[in-house]
Amino acid sequence: MDTSIEGGERAGAGPVAEGVRADTATAVAPSSLSPSRASDFMQCPLLYRFRVIDKLPEKPSEAATRGTLVHAVLERLFDAPAADRTAPRAKSLIPGQWDRLRESRPEVVELFADDPEGERLARWLAEAERLVERWFSLEDPSRLEPAERELFVETELDTGLRLRGIIDRVDVAPTGEVRIVDYKTGKAPRPEYAEGALFQMKFYALVVWRLKKVVPRRLQLVYLGSGDVVTYDPVLADLERVERKLLVLWDAIRLATETGDWRPRPTKLCGWCDHRAHCPEFGGTPPPYPLPVRAPESGGGPEGRMGAD
Repeated sequence: MDTSIEGGERAGAGPVAEGVRADTATAVAPSSLSPSRASDFMQCPLLYRFRVIDKLPEKPSEAATRGTLVHAVLERLFDAPAADRTAPRAKSLIPGQWDRLRESRPEVVELFADDPEGERLARWLAEAERLVERWFSLEDPSRLEPAERELFVETELDTGLRLRGIIDRVDVAPTGEVRIVDYKTGKAPRPEYAEGALFQMKFYALVVWRLKKVVPRRLQLVYLGSGDVVTYDPVLADLERVERKLLVLWDAIRLATETGDWRPRPTKLCGWCDHRAHCPEFGGTPPPYPLPVRAPESGGGPEGRMGAD
């Protein structure tokens, strides 16, 4: 599978601004879109701004960090021969992957700074073990030979919009059929909320289709928190609808970037947001907007301006 590997974002690893190097503090306009950042904008445009343009720091969370750890273990397990891909071996990988995570992201050490006896850390690691072990009741890794793991993919649409993301696992059948698999360490959502997770998978399927002209045969979400496996078999019309949705979304992002008008969208999720101190909905003030603001052209509405670019 043709890919462009130059960085990206890992589930639970915190936001990386599209088109922005992680080691620079210079704000630039967004230049690409990932499933996570698309979801951010749909949830709350101001959250998107804080993460992508302002690059405000966010504290690591136990749940997200555990997700990163479990993903690393499931990825590394496939380095072993098929017969050795057992639950005890997978659980034995957890301490080493936790050490690697602390080395690569020292900020996660703060999670247990107030745990001198290590009791909370021990419970946290035990929960990671339970999630890893549950995976073996959902899939049999001894019978799987992934074509790709932690695959960074990127493609450019005809409009110039770049789409990017990281796929947990890609399986390719001998007949050439493609299955995209994503691990979730939380619980499966209720059916009325399942579309959000499927949006992410359809996004990946769109990128694969654009790269290889192959519609993935199956999209599979493996929920380790609840022991559910959710599958969806996409058709080309699904991917075309997602592409149209992303183009409309990107026009809205470009308009907000040009005007500096990023509206907060209060929801129940605000209680988990790290940026309430900067949010007007909670009496805060956003940082000074770091990009130039272009006033609307006389006689031209937003749709006309966006379409003219």
